[in-house]
Amino acid sequence: MYKIGVIGAGNMASAIINGALKAKIIEVSDIIVSDIDKDKLLPMKQNGIAITNDNDFLAKNSHVIILAVKPNVCETVLKQIRTSVEANSILVSIAAGTTIKYIKSFFDKEVKIIRVMPNTPALIGEGMSVISPSSSISDSELAEIRDLFSSIGRVEIMEERLMDAVTAISGSGPAYAFIFIEALADAGVMEGLPRNTAYTLAAQTLLGASKMVIELREHPAKLKDMVCSPGGTTIEAVYALEQSGFRGAVMEAVKECAKKSKYMEKE
Repeated sequence: MYKIGVIGAGNMASAIINGALKAKIIEVSDIIVSDIDKDKLLPMKQNGIAITNDNDFLAKNSHVIILAVKPNVCETVLKQIRTSVEANSILVSIAAGTTIKYIKSFFDKEVKIIRVMPNTPALIGEGMSVISPSSSISDSELAEIRDLFSSIGRVEIMEERLMDAVTAISGSGPAYAFIFIEALADAGVMEGLPRNTAYTLAAQTLLGASKMVIELREHPAKLKDMVCSPGGTTIEAVYALEQSGFRGAVMEAVKECAKKSKYMEKE
C-alpha cells in the first residue's frame, strides 16, 4: 500500500510530491503516480517513484488519492476509480470548480473526500492552499492532509461554500500579481530602467510588501500610510491610482472571477 497516489503528473502534482519529499513527510517508496502522458511520468520514474497508467490499480493501492487533473478530466477518472477506492482511503481533489457533492455522486458508498484549492506559487514552496473537508473526515485525517499541503506553503481550513471566493483571490490571484509586476516594470522601462532590473525591482517590492502584511500583522492601510509622506512622491502615485479606479478594477476582477467559478462548478 502506497501512502500517496497521485493521478496526474503536471506542475501542481510535482510541486506536492517535491514538497512532501523535502519536508520528509513521505519517502520516494511511499508514492505512486499515474498519467496518460508517458513523457510526464518519465521524470518521476527517473527519480525512483513508482508509475502506472492504471488509475484503478493506483486507487486500490493508495491511502491518500490526489486528483491532480483538469476539471474536464475528472468525470473520466472518477468513473475509473469508483469501485476501487477503499473505505479508509482519503480522496483529495485539487480540480477547480469540482465540488464534494459532485465527486460523491460517482460512488454508491461513503467516501472520505477533501477539496483543496492550491495555487501556482506552490512550485517554489510559497503556495496558498485552502482545504474544505467532507463531514466524514476525522480531525486526524484533516491534520494529515494539512501537513501535506503545508509542505508547499500556507494552509487555511474553510467551508466549501467559500471556495468561489478563494478561487478568485488566491487561486487566480498570482495572475493579477504578475500583471501588476509587468506594469510596474514597463513603467520603469519608460523611466529609463533596464528591463531585467525593472522586473527585479518590481517583483522584490511585491514580495517584501506581502511579507510585511503577513509577518507584521498590521492592516495594509497602515503599512501604506507608512510609505506616504505628507506632500511626498508616493501619495501622488496613490492619488493617480485612485483616480484611475485601481481598487474598483481589482474588486471587479475578483467579482467576475468568482462568478465564473460558480458558473463552472459541477454540482
